[in-house]
Amino acid sequence: MAELEVRKKDGKAAGKVAISDKLATATPSMTTVHRTVVAEEANARQGTQKAKTRSEVRGGGRKPYKQKKTGNARQGSTRSPHYAHGAMALAVAPRDYAKKVNKRERRAAILGALSAHIEAGNVSVVDSIEFAEPKTKQAIDLLKAFGMENQPRLLVILPQFDEVAYKSFRNLGNVTVRTAPAKTVEGEGQTKSAAFSTRDLLIARKILVAKEALARIEEVWGK
Repeated sequence: MAELEVRKKDGKAAGKVAISDKLATATPSMTTVHRTVVAEEANARQGTQKAKTRSEVRGGGRKPYKQKKTGNARQGSTRSPHYAHGAMALAVAPRDYAKKVNKRERRAAILGALSAHIEAGNVSVVDSIEFAEPKTKQAIDLLKAFGMENQPRLLVILPQFDEVAYKSFRNLGNVTVRTAPAKTVEGEGQTKSAAFSTRDLLIARKILVAKEALARIEEVWGK
C-alpha cells in the first residue's frame, strides 16, 4: 500500500496515511476520462435558451405590400428572419443536454485522474481544514504553510460541507472548494454537498485534501 505524508495546518509533519493500491495505482483511460468530462459539462447546462420563430413573433399577419408591380421582391410578412424585428431562422428552443455515464465508468475516470495526481506528487494531506470563523487570511496562511498560495488552480477537498471553510476560501479566485463523496445510507437525511468531479481533478494543478476526506474517498471509491 502507498503512503502519503500528513501535515498539520502550520505545515509541520503529523504522520502518514496509507492508501489502497486501487486508489494509488489506477490507470487512467483517456477515452473514459474524456467521455466523463464531456458528460459532466453537458449535464451542467440549463438548456433554457429560447428564440422565436416567425410563427411565434407577434405581428406580420398581412402582406407588407401587394405581390406585383412594386419593383420589390415579393414578401408575405414583416416578421420573416431577414426583417428588423423579425423572427430568427432556425431558432433555438429549450432542450435537455444531459448525457448518461455508467457509474463504473465515472468511478474509473475519477480514480484514474486522482491516481495521476498522486503519482505526480500533486496531492497534499492536511490533518483538518477547520477555521473558528470565516477569515480569508486564515485560508491564505494554510495555503502558505503548504506552499500553494501561488498555484493558478487549486482544489481543496473537505470531508463534508463546512460553511465557515467555504467562506474562508471564497474570495480566493484560484481555489475551488469541493467535498468528498458521501456514502448514502438509507433512511438518513441528505446533507448539503458538492463532491469533486473528474473535471475538477483535471483542471487542478495541486490538490489539498483533509485526512478525513481522504478516508471517505477510500471508503466510497477505493473498494
